[in-house]
Amino acid sequence: MYRSAINPPGVMTSVYGPQPKERAINILDMVSVSIGDLFPDIAERIYEDGDDPSAIERATDQALSLVDMGMIKSGETVKLLSSEHGFAILGGQPYVTMLKAIKNNIQARAGCEDVLLMVGAYKGFREADEVISHFDLKRVFDGKVYGYGPYDKDIPIETEIGTIYGIKKLFNGDWFVHSYYDDPREMYYHRMIDRAFKSFIMSYVRFETRSVYHMNFGNRSANFLPRAIFNAPSIQERYSFSCFLRTSPAGILSIDADNDLSALNERITISHLKKYGKMMRLFNEIDECIALVDGSRWGFYLHAGGVILGVLMNVKTDPFDLSNHKALGGLKRNKKGELVPKLINPAIKAIVMNQAWPGINYLGLEDTPIVIVGEDHADMWKADHCNPQIAEVAQTATDLNQAMDMAYDIGMTDKVIVFDGSFGHVNCSPSMARLLMEKAPQVSREVDEELVPMWLEQRGIDPQAI
Repeated sequence: MYRSAINPPGVMTSVYGPQPKERAINILDMVSVSIGDLFPDIAERIYEDGDDPSAIERATDQALSLVDMGMIKSGETVKLLSSEHGFAILGGQPYVTMLKAIKNNIQARAGCEDVLLMVGAYKGFREADEVISHFDLKRVFDGKVYGYGPYDKDIPIETEIGTIYGIKKLFNGDWFVHSYYDDPREMYYHRMIDRAFKSFIMSYVRFETRSVYHMNFGNRSANFLPRAIFNAPSIQERYSFSCFLRTSPAGILSIDADNDLSALNERITISHLKKYGKMMRLFNEIDECIALVDGSRWGFYLHAGGVILGVLMNVKTDPFDLSNHKALGGLKRNKKGELVPKLINPAIKAIVMNQAWPGINYLGLEDTPIVIVGEDHADMWKADHCNPQIAEVAQTATDLNQAMDMAYDIGMTDKVIVFDGSFGHVNCSPSMARLLMEKAPQVSREVDEELVPMWLEQRGIDPQAI
């Protein structure tokens, strides 16, 4: 009835996490459910893993043909500001292809040869270098590639809410291009507000300011920070245009470019609410499961059908409904019998870590059974300063088969969903496939008829005008 499980994108070699010794679909009885079979109306795409990347190049050329580059002159310096997460989407090649096409278009149209690619990192010191090496970016960009991170030399940015410190090497050229992707990842946190602006707070500024986003503001008010940075006079006088890798659960949807970032942002918002909204609400229908984390970068950000594990962990409330004041995993009773926030979706009966990077806080995992595959992998997690409690709750298995046997015994369910970086389909167990197919029609009707109109109105977008 279902297709055989589809090979996921490859795993980049990194010091931040071991290579998986085996991928789930090669040794487990998994199947693949197509996004088009679940939701035929969101099956559109121009690229899926393994396709010819020339489609991305052509789409970038077409999108940039509508953009004004007249501000860029021969002899000036243009910096392409990229973010590391784009290099993790479907193996990274679509993002690399888009970045190269942006460079070629600037050189051809503006006669500007000095186009520099700036490769951003989350918080480590080797991430950017690993990306540059893995994709051979020095060759692709004629040696004009520079990594950057949150601890690099700062430059003050005067905004309407005060001074914020950006990364100096990003904003000391004549112009910059906001060359990003549409970043639907933490839908439960950002609630699909101003996604096009996010990297101005999470990629382009110093660690101290990034921490303001995480620690000083809640998940509603934090969204005004990146817009405040983008609107700063010193940023606006160097901003040329934006070019985005647009995604949907089905794969790469399109390339979108504009001199007006707010207009691009509205297009992304409408698309994400319609498309990712369906997958998010479908994941809410999962009653029980084992979540299998199967390779690439931080497991929290690994995709299944274009939706990350973090969404499944936090999907029991509707985060797109802005009248809902919280957007976490639901409620639980503490020892006093009081209702308090539950950080992890109770439908997740166990998490199997086949391969994932430590180094990012997995809030609430101390309440969830965890099995880690491999002693070397487990040693990294036990030494992780971001998750000190994992050593107290996690068990270690010698290999993936043993880990799954342990998870089946713990979770008492055979419903498995594999987070392996896949778009276009969900790799999962046959029982999970049956559940997803059964629930999808009802979810589709609810999202189209009830939820999307409400979500759009709450964001000031007229549903009748789209």
